[in-house]
Order: sequence, then structure tokens, then C-alpha cells
Amino acid sequence: MRGLTRRKLFRAGALGAVGAALPSATARAVPGERGGAPANRAREAASYRAEYHFTVPDQWKNDPQRPVWIDGEYLYYYLYNADYLTGGTTSGTAWRLATSTDLVRFRDQGVAVPKDTTPNGDVWSGCAVVDTDDTAGFGAGAVVVLATMEPDETTDSQAQYLYYSTDGGRTFQPHGTDPVLPNPGVKDFRDPKVIRDEERGRWVMALTENTKVGIYHSDDLKQWSYAGGFVKEGIGVLECPDLFTLRTSDGDTRWVLAVSANGKEAGLPNTYAYWTGDFDGTTFTPDADEPQWLDHGFDWYGAVTWEKRGADGSVDPEVRYAIAWMNNWDYPDTTPTIDADGFNGTDSVVREVTLHRDGSGAYFLASRPVAALDRYVSRTVDLGDLAVDGSLVLEYTGTAYELTTEITWDELAGAGIQLRRSADGSRHIDAGVHGDYAFVNRRGSANPDTSGRWQESRSPFDPAAGRVRLRVLVDRTTVEVFFDDGRHTHSMEAFPYLVDTGLALFTTGGPAVFRSTVIREFTL
Repeated sequence: MRGLTRRKLFRAGALGAVGAALPSATARAVPGERGGAPANRAREAASYRAEYHFTVPDQWKNDPQRPVWIDGEYLYYYLYNADYLTGGTTSGTAWRLATSTDLVRFRDQGVAVPKDTTPNGDVWSGCAVVDTDDTAGFGAGAVVVLATMEPDETTDSQAQYLYYSTDGGRTFQPHGTDPVLPNPGVKDFRDPKVIRDEERGRWVMALTENTKVGIYHSDDLKQWSYAGGFVKEGIGVLECPDLFTLRTSDGDTRWVLAVSANGKEAGLPNTYAYWTGDFDGTTFTPDADEPQWLDHGFDWYGAVTWEKRGADGSVDPEVRYAIAWMNNWDYPDTTPTIDADGFNGTDSVVREVTLHRDGSGAYFLASRPVAALDRYVSRTVDLGDLAVDGSLVLEYTGTAYELTTEITWDELAGAGIQLRRSADGSRHIDAGVHGDYAFVNRRGSANPDTSGRWQESRSPFDPAAGRVRLRVLVDRTTVEVFFDDGRHTHSMEAFPYLVDTGLALFTTGGPAVFRSTVIREFTL
């Protein structure tokens, strides 16, 4: 965050500008369709509020907080600032709550952990846990929140405080005004993430401390002792740690340690960096020194993951859910939703994250949109196989939809899709492959990056494959592209004009076939 506090970054900013125009397309294809009415008619034309992504009801949201599962539903907390549009001395975040049974449709439950109710001020990121065995003494099943607060921005005062709930996580009260984990003299000392170590009968906390993830132990969630740390330089100040296990489909289990990090100056993403490895309850040993990245876009930050539960509460060891804030601290206040809809805060779709091994035996995470999204399909446009040599403008139009296709070729330089294309072809967002990389390019559309530096994201791609699978989620201010079953994903903000509703396919340096091309719209 380059020395600025989160609170100061909540102040208003300027809107982005339209980027340079990209080439237009020429030919046209006529789609066939089946299903109900288009979801895009559900909202008034002047709104930029997402059709099927989670958005804050009003004002501001940023970091998601890891959901907990209670009585058949997920409780999703997030940082919320009710004073965002007016600012002033009352700015800062509380924890607001939304509940969901399927992680697509959410019900707002209002503020759960209020801000400025103690001398320590507002409440930052942390985590909630269900204390099933009453280790903290608030009662069996109490929901305990460990969160960072900063009583004095001029000193190293970031510390971890405890709130608790005895009404199923709906409302919380502070456990006194003293921290349960005081600051030892570290400038950045925040974002506790707590898991239960059943094997050793204790709680384990991962805490970001500048370029280190500290590991702490506790028997009761109230008193914590330092156990060790994992250090990673070169990707900025680490935030929002994550620590969990996943099992592959063939039975291998690995620990995953992750952080939100900013690697842009080193040519790396500033999203969710992770390492697979071993964890003995105290020390994490990575399989490799350098991290992998769960998203290669510019706007998938503060991500959290959590357990996938069955209807009976059982945990699926092979799948973990994930959600992230679709914004960036380089331009947090830049969005048309402020003027059009009175809010600033949109999340990614919830993902299902799975563990795999590549051809060399190395582990990696892949992600796909949550399966429950299929329940909300209101319209399907099945285009079948489309041959493209140059460009092909589709007759389909829309501002919020999903497109899936598999592009195959014998020889070419690149291929992809123009999203949210203007009628004259001068404005659009591109997603596809070129040479040895996959990419998403938002330069041809209004977007939040006024510097011009962060316009095209890239991830590795092997052109010898002769094919690539794309799953693209488009909403009014966001684009999420899943390449090859989510092996690499790119998520970013873009602000196309609401009249830019076109869609086109393109190739460069040869022909390709876009196979099994399907568009789906959703109604929530």
C-alpha cells in the first residue's frame, strides 16, 4: 500500500478513461437460443451493479472475511464502511454479514461487528471460527472473531483483538479492550487467520508481518504464543494469509500457505500467491521457493478460502471455495458504480479450488466457478462450432453473461474473444492466447488504471497444444477468464459503456475453429 493506510485510501478518487481503440471485426454469425428471458433486462439501463456477482448494498466494501458454516448456511463477513461517501473522522470499516446456502444468492444481514465502539476504533481483516468445544469459555458453538485494529495510526499499534457471538454469528461484542495478541514493535502486523489443529488439540494462527507470515499457537483463542515464521521477500507487504489442506482426486494431500501480495513491480501479479508443501503444526516447508498465483489478473485481492460442506455438514477434502475483492489498492475509488448506484464494492464469483499435479509431478491449484451458478441459468445461446479466419462478429449482445468455447487450430499466432464490443468495433476487452502466453487486455475499454501500465495480464501457455479452453464470466464492471479448466485465471475490472454490448471472435496468423461455443445468462 506504499505507506498509505487503508483508511486514507477510502477517500474519493477520479474515474478512469477510455483506453486506446483496438481493431474492429467484420463478418457476422447468427446465434440460436433456448431458454427463458434474458437476464440483462432485469435491471435498469443506467445501473452498473453486477447481475450475478456479490455487491455491497451501499457505500463501500473491501476485504472478504473467510465464511463459516452454521446450521446449513454460510455466513460471509466482509469489511464495510457506512461512511464512505461522506468520509470524515468516522471513516473506517466494520464487519457486515451476508448469508447464503449456495454461495450464489446472498441475503444481507447488516453489520455484525460494529466499528468505533471501543477506544481501538474500526475493525480490519481477520477471521471467524466456530468454537465447537468451548475452548474460549463463551459457550459451545460460540463464534469467535480475531481481527486487526489500529488504535493509533502514528505508531506501530496494529494488534489482534477478540469479539465473540452467542447468537450464531449475527451480532458480536468485544472481549474487553486489550489485544489478545499485542504488537511486538512491527509496522505491519495484521490479518490473523486461525485454524483448528485437531491432531495437537490447539488453535493455529497465521499472521502477516510485513514480509513474513508468523505462526502462533493458542489453547483458548485468548492467549497466543509465537512458534515461527515463513519469510518471502520481493512481492511487497504480505496481507490476508491463508493456511489449509487439499487432497487430489488420487489421494495425495498437501498443505497450502497463501498470501495476498503485490508482485507487479517484479512482473508478477498482485493477487493471491501460494505455496504447496508440508506443515507440522509449527513450520511450513514449501515444495518450491517461488510462489504460484491463483489469479494472473489485476483485480483479485484479499482472497479467502474455506471448506466446502455437504448438506449434513461434512467437509469435502478435495474442494475448497474461494472469493476475492475485485479491486486494487492502486485505484480503489475508481468505479462508475459510485455515481450510478451509490456503492463501491464488487466481489469475484465464488470459485471451487482443487489440487492437481502437472506432467513433472509438481502440485498446483486450479479453479472454476461454483457449481451452483448452473441453477440460475435463465437463457442459453448455443452457437455450436464456428470457423474463424480473421474476425467474426456474433449477433449476440449482452452486458452480463458466461461464454464457453474450445479454440482449435493447426497453425496461427493468436486467437480469442472481443467482449463488450462497441457497435463500431473501436472499444472492447480482449481475452485469448498469443504465442506462448494467454492474456486479458482491457486497454480498449474504460477501466480504472489511468497510468496505462496495467492493461494486459498474461500467464504461460504452450502453443504446441493447438487448442485452448476458455470460460469467460462477464458482468457490468468485471471480467473473469478461466483458461484450460482454470489452470490459469485472469480477473479484472473494466467499465464498458452500457451501450457496448457486442461480442466477436478473432484469429491472427491463421484460421481456427471455436468449438462448442455456448453463452449463458443468469437471473438471481
